[in-house]
Amino acid sequence: MFESTLNEKHPLLEKLQLAAVAGLMVLGTMFVFSATMTNETAASLPLFKQFWFRQVVWYAAGICGAVIVCLVDYRTMSRWSYVIYWAAMISLVAVLFFGTVRGGARRWFDLGFFSLQPSEFAKLAFVLAMAHFLSRPADELRTPAIFWKAIGLMALPFMLIMKEPDLGSALVFVPAGFAMMLVAGVPRKYLYRLLGIVGLLGALILVDVLFAPPQWQIKLEEYQRQRLLVYFGKDFAPPNATPAEKERARRLQQEKSYQGRQALISVGTGGFIGKGWRQGNQTALGFLPPGASHTDFIFSVIAEEKGFVGSVIVIALYAAVFFTGLKIAGQARDRLGKVLAAGVVTLLFSHVFINIGMNIRIMPVTGIPLPLLSYGGSSVIGSLVAIGLLQNVYIHRKGY
Repeated sequence: MFESTLNEKHPLLEKLQLAAVAGLMVLGTMFVFSATMTNETAASLPLFKQFWFRQVVWYAAGICGAVIVCLVDYRTMSRWSYVIYWAAMISLVAVLFFGTVRGGARRWFDLGFFSLQPSEFAKLAFVLAMAHFLSRPADELRTPAIFWKAIGLMALPFMLIMKEPDLGSALVFVPAGFAMMLVAGVPRKYLYRLLGIVGLLGALILVDVLFAPPQWQIKLEEYQRQRLLVYFGKDFAPPNATPAEKERARRLQQEKSYQGRQALISVGTGGFIGKGWRQGNQTALGFLPPGASHTDFIFSVIAEEKGFVGSVIVIALYAAVFFTGLKIAGQARDRLGKVLAAGVVTLLFSHVFINIGMNIRIMPVTGIPLPLLSYGGSSVIGSLVAIGLLQNVYIHRKGY
């Protein structure tokens, strides 16, 4: 009787968050199906080769991973955080030498049935290690040495992932690390200085890319420079270019801006209620590139087929995940739990903001997935394990 009453007052799991995650998985399955089953050839493939079915398999694997994470107290897990962190760093180094090259980037281990992207799991390893590092006594957090060690913990995976190169995945370490230090109680004067330095560096890079002559430009991957030029509407051709060079630059600029334009058209043509599931012309006619419609641009598919209403539903489901995650952080029984939950929420929010932002042209195009909606084994499993970490903190919260 007493246990029953206790369970009613203190539920074991955060059910609203789990319901929102389940809703995202249902939508993910539906719209990966819609984006990939656009012709008879795709429909005739064996079931195990169809993307929507594989997505369901990744969901099942991710749920198993989340359950396993929930079975181990996060405080026990944190004792192994540095081992997990350095194993992740080793995998990031290994992929630079032994990974598969796709589109000029070396980010994956080809395992035959599955392409493993170690950066997705390095993000979680970083959050766990940073939370453990910042859970030390408050007096220690006020020392400059601890602050710079925390920066080093963040900078190492950032630089290794940039080397692949994968700017989008590298960028999410910055807000996650900043939020965790803020929640942990690192003096704000340090954080303001860090924010100022990052902002200044970002501004200098933009000025360099957009206005500096070629001989003075910072070395960036060419595709990264082109994406920034496309985003800011700058001409690819230098001022002294010949007419032939200007024509080649114009064609290249149209090619590089194609995905972003088509994604925006998809979002814009959806209207209020959309064209209907599997009725999106942009996907069916191949205007939204088939290789990207079910991954980076899945939000555009949803917006075209379910319109403004569908887009709001997606954002509402993510909002439920984030706000329940913040509630979990507030109810955590110790600083470790608070910082860990804050890191996971910021990590997921950064993915959502950047991905949806690039679909509606408020962010440059980057190869970053939309958690639980974009197709991809590493991303899906990593996102569900992240949800498992949040639930773990909730299970062991105060007063339970």
